[in-house]
Amino acid sequence: MTSSATAAQTYWRASRAPRYALLFAVPLFIFYQLLVAIEPVGPQGSWRNGADVILQSLFVALAGSRGPLLFLITLNVAGAWLIVRDWRRHPGAIRPRYFAFMLVESALLAFVAGFTIGSVTTQLVTPPQMAIGFPDGAPLSTRLMLAIGAGLYEELLFRVLMVGAIAWICARGFGWKPSVAATVAVILGAFLFSAFHYVGSGGDELQLYSFVFRFVGGLFFSALYVVRGFGITAWTHALYDVLVMVVMAR
Repeated sequence: MTSSATAAQTYWRASRAPRYALLFAVPLFIFYQLLVAIEPVGPQGSWRNGADVILQSLFVALAGSRGPLLFLITLNVAGAWLIVRDWRRHPGAIRPRYFAFMLVESALLAFVAGFTIGSVTTQLVTPPQMAIGFPDGAPLSTRLMLAIGAGLYEELLFRVLMVGAIAWICARGFGWKPSVAATVAVILGAFLFSAFHYVGSGGDELQLYSFVFRFVGGLFFSALYVVRGFGITAWTHALYDVLVMVVMAR
């Protein structure tokens, strides 16, 4: 095996590990929180990513008004614990160039997602005029906040927690092969991801095209999470949503 092939395999494994995947997601977390802090409050409150609201609501139910703070503390403590544990298991210096490689990979995958998701959907369903899920006239900061929040919190909720839990149950509970468990988790997770966008008072109007579009998107991101881990999937989703909600929406 050549040295370049060995280096590629090392990068492939390392970029999935918590010490790289979670640290890579930190800028998304910081940027999202900054945008939330400056988000204008309207008559019905301010906009938030739905997955963020769902995750925070669990902590609000436990701790009331201190729930959002408890959620952020828990998220940071859990992330730091996973990074430290991974570092102890695989001691060695962090290679900064890997983060640059991961960013380039995520950007390329975001463009692949933009082409693939739309193309596959239009092969399955005739596309109507579909509205993008943010308020008319929303400022740039709101659109960026929603896009980054989708990449961060939807991946945490639907990929890390939901797809991970389904795959674990299928493998450990039913004794299925890892490949079968992962396939079932990807498909079921994609269905739940699509259905999520139509739940609640802020949900979109249910349309066949938009449901299939999001289901195909869910398949893409769920499969990407299984193959490439949380960090790259979160950045790919965020950059894809920036492309759709900020660049193409102008």
